[in-house]
Amino acid sequence: QVQLVESGGREVQAGDSLRLSCTVSGRTLNLATVGWFRQAPGKEREFVSRITWSNSRAAYADSMKGRFTISRDGANNTVYLQMNNLRPEDTAVYYCNALWYEGDTQYEKWGQGTQVTVAS
Repeated sequence: QVQLVESGGREVQAGDSLRLSCTVSGRTLNLATVGWFRQAPGKEREFVSRITWSNSRAAYADSMKGRFTISRDGANNTVYLQMNNLRPEDTAVYYCNALWYEGDTQYEKWGQGTQVTVAS
């Protein structure tokens, strides 16, 4: 089992930067990816970014490229999402997501979410 604890969400002004953290604990040895999704009010949850645990390769949704950066601190098992030049449309609950395998079976875990509010 894997546990995720997110932090860092708060209200900021448009143009500000914010860094979210997701600390992973438990069976991290079998982790495949850790990523971020977000869900705005009245909208479906959407992919933001993910990082491959073994080699820190990053992937981003097209709309996030250039403003968001995902990174991993291996010593602390923490994944960060650095968000720059935030816009009101970035307002959402941001969820950390972990995927791992045990044998051929894929497992998934979601964090509790952290609220990001960008005021115009």
